[in-house]
This record gives sequence, C-alpha cells and structure tokens, in this order.
Amino acid sequence: MIQVDSIIHLNELSKSFGTQDILKNVSLAIQKGDIYGLLGPSGSGKTTLIKLMIGLELPSTGTVTFKGNKLKAKELYPSIGYMAQSDALYDELTARENLSFMASLYGLKKTRREQIEKVMKTVDLLEHLDKPVHQYSGGMKRRLSLAIALLHDPEVLLLDEPTVGIDPVLRKEIWDSFHRLKEEGRTLIITTHVMDEAERCDRLGLLQHGEIIASDSPAAIKEFYGVTSIEEVFLKNGGVSIEN
Repeated sequence: MIQVDSIIHLNELSKSFGTQDILKNVSLAIQKGDIYGLLGPSGSGKTTLIKLMIGLELPSTGTVTFKGNKLKAKELYPSIGYMAQSDALYDELTARENLSFMASLYGLKKTRREQIEKVMKTVDLLEHLDKPVHQYSGGMKRRLSLAIALLHDPEVLLLDEPTVGIDPVLRKEIWDSFHRLKEEGRTLIITTHVMDEAERCDRLGLLQHGEIIASDSPAAIKEFYGVTSIEEVFLKNGGVSIEN
C-alpha cells in the first residue's frame, strides 16, 4: 500500500543481470522532506537501486512510483537532481563554464547567472567560481558536482556516495549543507557505507545481499534489534563490518 505522503515508492522491486540477482523484492516508501539513507557494503545494490529510482535502469520485476504515478523518466528529470559516484566535470573549463553548460541543458536562461551563484554559495565555492576545475581538490570537485545537481532547483536529490574520498571535516560541512537543503523542503536520498553518516539520516534502508533488512529511523532500527550501533544490525544478520 502506497503511503499518502511518500514521494517515491518501490513495490517488490527486483533486478537481475543475466543469472545474477542484484536486488530482490525491495519495497520502500520514501517520505517527502526526509533525508533517506541507503546503507550497505559495496556490491549490496545501492547504486543499482538509485538508478532504478530515476529510470536509468529498468526493473526485472516490480514497480517504481513518483508522487503516486508510475515512473516515467522523461517527466521525472525536471524534479530530480542526481549526483553519481564519479564526478562528471570538464577539468579544462572553469566551474562557471561547467555550470553554464549544464544550465543550457536544463534550459535555464533568464535566471542562469543568479542560479549559478546561488548553488555555488550553497556548497561554499562561490569564491572559486572562475577557477579551472583542474585546480580543484577532490573535495571541491564533489561539492561542485553537488552544485550541478542543485542547479535546476530540483525537488528531490539522489546522491550516490556523495562524500566518498572526503576528509571528516569537509564531510561534516557537506552534511550540514544537506540539512539546510532539507529545511528548504527538499527530499534527499543518499547512499553511503559510513556509519556516522547513517546516524544523521531521518530514515535508513539497510541493504544486504540485494535485500532490505530494515527500513526505519536509526534509533528505531537499533531498538528493534536490541543493539547500540547500526553496524551491529548487519553483524546480527550474518553480515560483516562495512565501515572503512
């Protein structure tokens, strides 16, 4: 049953590549305005699940709905911002030129300059707007990728390992920006394998071997399993420690 306030709903979703089952009967309801974390070890199906949510992959079985309607990728794209694991940036161009190019793809014209400056301020890179991207650090490139995902003012952000390879101090700053975006009314879906990030989500979906073993607030999941950490939930379910 689809919850009234869910913005994305997955029903019995499965995905196979050849004889390999990647996801098995995944059902989730993601509420509007939540930061929803998908937590699991490498190979658990997190990236595939994100791609299914935005129509980059088609399910083998099951359905995805967006605002109560069956997912149609072309109609969905104006409402979502997607940040992949790898930065898709033109290193020889400046950040402004990268953002301007993406703005042209989104059809932004009159508000282009203002929106570019707004998103760069959001990720705290405004003073580096005219710097060539090849001069950016790895963390700066991740933040620029986030700015690109925000460029067309999407309602939902899907961020695949957005803090991978980033130091703890910068990771905290990025998560602070996530919470500011939530306060603006956006819904964020974030994949991670880092435990302290999981604790900062409103709700978590724990993925193990392609299956959801729990979906609730971090506190409720720990209480249900009678443990003091999310990592112990995986261990209780026959998994291994997943935090690097």
